[in-house]
Amino acid sequence: MEEDVLIQISNRIKERRREKNITVQELATRANVSKGLISQIENSRTIPSLLVLIEIIKALEIDLNEFFKDIRSRTADLPVIIKRKSDYDHFEKEHASGFHYQRIFTQSITQSTIDIVILTLEPDARRPLVETDAFEYKYVLSGKIEYQFKEEKIVLNQGDSMLFDGRMPHTPINLGTTEASMLVIYFFEEKK
Repeated sequence: MEEDVLIQISNRIKERRREKNITVQELATRANVSKGLISQIENSRTIPSLLVLIEIIKALEIDLNEFFKDIRSRTADLPVIIKRKSDYDHFEKEHASGFHYQRIFTQSITQSTIDIVILTLEPDARRPLVETDAFEYKYVLSGKIEYQFKEEKIVLNQGDSMLFDGRMPHTPINLGTTEASMLVIYFFEEKK
């Protein structure tokens, strides 16, 4: 199972369990598995067998189709993925008091070289549409930025993030009157 799919399944089990106000022990009892196994699954530390996964989903009283809706692997054709600050997953790891994790993005991409930069845009910064031979991840640190693609415009506010294939023509525009900044991560695929 691909790592991004595993994390999506783990997160969904944890989210649904919490929504239904069920403890880890209660879910384990209902699914006829150990509390430790549920904890390992929820923390993406183990891959459940198909039968165990189905029992857990049934124990959560969720339709299988509903549970797997929107779970995608890296083979899914997703040209641009937007994630709003309000959609980030908050999670905890066992034995980590005072640690606050926020999963911003999990997406499998083939083997790549990573380049991490901070991009600051002045209010009047302009350039034509460009293409980059990389997947690009953008996290808005400050300001309001509009990303222009060939046929689409997407507005990102502070805390929003986006992942897209940089081979699509694109350019950012600072919509504010002060500097805007972004954390930018380029994933350059290794040529075979």
